Amino acid sequence: MANIKSAKKRILVSRTRAERNKAARSRVKTAMKKVYAAIATGDKEAAKAELSAATKVIEMAGSKGIYHKNNVAHKVSRISKAVNNMA
Repeated sequence: MANIKSAKKRILVSRTRAERNKAARSRVKTAMKKVYAAIATGDKEAAKAELSAATKVIEMAGSKGIYHKNNVAHKVSRISKAVNNMA
């Protein structure tokens, strides 16, 4: 454990930020799983609804700096392509 006050604060702040980032990444993964689940059921309307919700969650995480903008674009593109290619 650190002895210097500023180092102790850095430990606490980094722990708080790590927990917040972990929660946001978990929300993104859950949203993507919901899109893929809707695709698996074959319900195009539900898939489109889940796609818009997932896109919002992913882009919010990107705006907070949790994901790089190219990673955000890649995730959104991949799930959009999956929904658009539904039969």
